[in-house]
Amino acid sequence: MTAPSSSAATPIGVLLVNLGTPDAPDVASVRRYLGQFLSDPRVVELPRLLWLPVLYGVILNTRPGRSAKAYEDIWNAETNEGPLKTFTRLQAEKLAARAAAGAFGDAAPVIVEYAMRYQSPSLASKIEALMARGCERLLVLPLYPQYAASTTASVFDEVARILRKTRRQPSVRFAAPYYDDPAYIDALAESVRVELAGLDFEPEVVIASFHGLPQAQIDRGDPYGSHCEATSRLLREALGMSEERWRLAFQSRFGRAKWIEPYTCDVVTALARQGVERLAIVAPGFSADCLETIEELGVDIRDLFLEHGGKKFARVPCLNDSEAGMRLVETIARRELSGWA
Repeated sequence: MTAPSSSAATPIGVLLVNLGTPDAPDVASVRRYLGQFLSDPRVVELPRLLWLPVLYGVILNTRPGRSAKAYEDIWNAETNEGPLKTFTRLQAEKLAARAAAGAFGDAAPVIVEYAMRYQSPSLASKIEALMARGCERLLVLPLYPQYAASTTASVFDEVARILRKTRRQPSVRFAAPYYDDPAYIDALAESVRVELAGLDFEPEVVIASFHGLPQAQIDRGDPYGSHCEATSRLLREALGMSEERWRLAFQSRFGRAKWIEPYTCDVVTALARQGVERLAIVAPGFSADCLETIEELGVDIRDLFLEHGGKKFARVPCLNDSEAGMRLVETIARRELSGWA
């Protein structure tokens, strides 16, 4: 048997990346997080001379107080972290355990880390840590099923910025969006079936709610909207639901500009007024539960539905670190590591 080359035996780094969360549920931490997030030109595509005075003069002096209270309501006191960080950390830990058990073969050790695009743990710190452990090859796996310039491309930009300062750079791969991957659709369908079967009622309508995006970004060519539509259609077909029972909507609109429609709040209100009494909502665009799923969907949207005549409401959790979710992450990582591991 031919011995593996030294390059084949060097560790391979796998870096799971999610959006980010404040370091604490207080005003100062939320202000730092929002300042970094909303100053990213990929997120807000307005001229800096117009946007930054609004951001630092108005938004960061008003919004952090409200957001800090919402974060406090969902904060994981045991680990002192937001749920998005908790679940992303658990995903990395479980993927690392699978790697140690041989999920990626034994040609080279696979080291798994996680990072947040905004705040901590930072991309720079985790890339540095993987390189310090000898990783000459790096797979960056953004946990965004649907591509958007404001999410996936922002991760690419930041990784490139970090490595631009590095003389000895690793070979880098970026995992592709997986919005229509059969493994992703199967994992979602399994999760939805289990959650709906455990309810004490049968929903008349199920809403697939995705995070919104300004319509202007779609008009400039961002494929995010079409990716969401594809995910929604494939998941509906996998569940065997009719178009009448399954609805697509977009949440988290911010500001006065037009965003992708229909808005989740409008769809929920209309359904309740039309006499729909039993509703369930799923968030297929989020790989882990966070403020937008737990608080916005689970509290604000629920209350809106009940206020307008709804009787029963359920929110389906994200895949998080569930068995179905981990099978998906492992499948994506194994595919993207083909030829390396």
